[in-house]
Amino acid sequence: MKRISKVNIKMGTSSVQRFSYGNTLPLTQLPFGMASFCPQSDGKGKEVNRWFYNPVYPYTEGIRLTHQPSPWIGDYGTFLMTPQNDVIADNGAEAWTGYKELCISPSYLALELIRSNSVFELTPTERGCAIRLTFKDERKSCLSILPTLGNYTFKLDKETNTLYGTNDGHSQDVAVKFKMYFVIRFQSGAVDFDNSYSKGKGKDACIHIALNQRSIEAKVAISYISHEMALESLERELAPFTFNALKKKGEDIWEEILSRIEITPESKKQERTFYSCMYRTFLFPRKAYEIKKDGTRVHYSPCDGKIRKGVRYTDNGFWDTYRTTFPLFSMIAREEYAEMLEGFVNDYLEGGWLPRWISIGEVGCMPSTLIDAVIAEAVVNGIGSNELWENALRGMLHHANNPSSEHRYGRNGIVEYLKYGYVPRDVEKESVNLTQDSAYGDWCIAVVADALGKKDLAKEYFERANNYKNIFDKKTGFMRGKDKNGKMADTFDILSWGGEYTEGSAWQNSFATPHDFNGLAELHGGKDKLIKKLDELFNTAPLYKVFGYNGEIHEMTEMAQVDFGQCAISNQPSFHIPFIYAELGKPEKTEYWVRRICTELFKAEIDGYPGDEDNGSMSAWYIFACLGRYPICPGRREHVTFKPLLKGAKILGKTIF
Repeated sequence: MKRISKVNIKMGTSSVQRFSYGNTLPLTQLPFGMASFCPQSDGKGKEVNRWFYNPVYPYTEGIRLTHQPSPWIGDYGTFLMTPQNDVIADNGAEAWTGYKELCISPSYLALELIRSNSVFELTPTERGCAIRLTFKDERKSCLSILPTLGNYTFKLDKETNTLYGTNDGHSQDVAVKFKMYFVIRFQSGAVDFDNSYSKGKGKDACIHIALNQRSIEAKVAISYISHEMALESLERELAPFTFNALKKKGEDIWEEILSRIEITPESKKQERTFYSCMYRTFLFPRKAYEIKKDGTRVHYSPCDGKIRKGVRYTDNGFWDTYRTTFPLFSMIAREEYAEMLEGFVNDYLEGGWLPRWISIGEVGCMPSTLIDAVIAEAVVNGIGSNELWENALRGMLHHANNPSSEHRYGRNGIVEYLKYGYVPRDVEKESVNLTQDSAYGDWCIAVVADALGKKDLAKEYFERANNYKNIFDKKTGFMRGKDKNGKMADTFDILSWGGEYTEGSAWQNSFATPHDFNGLAELHGGKDKLIKKLDELFNTAPLYKVFGYNGEIHEMTEMAQVDFGQCAISNQPSFHIPFIYAELGKPEKTEYWVRRICTELFKAEIDGYPGDEDNGSMSAWYIFACLGRYPICPGRREHVTFKPLLKGAKILGKTIF
């Protein structure tokens, strides 16, 4: 049986704003594809609903072209496709219908829509999709393109049976002159453009394309550059192939990806969960470049709106993905990783800053510049070229020494970090995390500099990497913020989230020294005392106080729902905590906690994750856990090891155990 049949793309989709079982979408998409497709349950009409899909709702508003990497980030370049007849609605809120799910998989989506008595099928390509629409009765019907976010324009070309459209919607990012261009080409004779019509303007614009036949096919392609480039993608990716051929091609692409790790599982549940996580890991980052007729790669640059040569990738938060996703790519997706890194460095060359959290443009919603670790991980594993690494190092040095006038770029608090050796709590929020991340980022710079033969530079940054020690409080045994005078707060509540810490308290955020656990152990008085501290963490009740946020955030709620003490495995700051035991020579303790976490908190179901599955990071965590290894320090080739959860595994055809 093919591995793609083991994948449940709805894993983690049963989420709401107050509680996350993954905060995922069931995306029918090719690996790293530029175009993703998903049923829309409830778009909230003119409101913006980022939780627009829910697997328990027995209705849908249509199939959405989406680029949303996370509901916390929002969408861009999006529209809704809805078959209609009888009463024709101009928005999803009025077009909703009961439906039956016929198939929902990485490479094929099929829904039976009750109201229009039709079957909507879709199979994706990198920059578009093919659709097949079958109506079961003779009513006059249409395919409606309905608004979701931003402004729309539409134009029909009768001679080529093609709809030309644009959408400028995007969310929290900086994206100068952003516009998505799309084309939908129908088969000859399938549409009646004379009786098709558009309504509304801007954010209310929609179009209803009258259909002449009960069964029609169409091909969709998108571009961030022009309609001409969208047509180029349509001609290359879609035009030469039938719907069934594209469906088979997509299945084969996903099957090759999933087969990069072959496992002998302990159970069918474990196998389904493993390959569902593999699918999720290969969705992001998304390609944001296009290919001209002569093979030249070009992309829209959001920093200034210009079209430039080269590749680009987007929809990635490095604070999340540096920990697990990119280390997994360094093992099983080296070619793709090299191209991604080239794209990230292009952002620096074009806009002056390496990316932090990109969703078409820079969002910058999480602290610090953890792309440092992504670069170091690539360099130590020989991914990329010396020229690429040199440019990357220049970008790393820039944000390690220079402030930005905009908070979303570079390292926040860098001027004070350079002055005091830490980010003061009276200058920046989340000062503890900013300090630790800067110290680790400095270590990553040293690793890259050393690999490039810049020994003096490496020595300087290896020394800077010790700055995390400046905020350790020996009295309490936790990392704590200092003000500009070097003073910690008079009061300290170990259960208080936020303030000096990112999405956690001192418990979750005092062990973020991936490059120097020996140094951290020394601060605690030796390895045995650090191990004792970890034992205390796992055995402390999962309580929290909301003072730093003045209210509850979903990560608090999620930690409290499981019995793993203060190890909030629902969120990235705790990802590495169970593996510190193995790093300190106690792999049996790592195995105990990791096995419990994997068996109790992960499953290939709609409530399948213990918290936000951000851009593949939590899925890659599960994959590493099953393999009995973990990249506790990205930028260092060695992984910590412990007893695997699987019976056996092959990576790229090589037997590992």
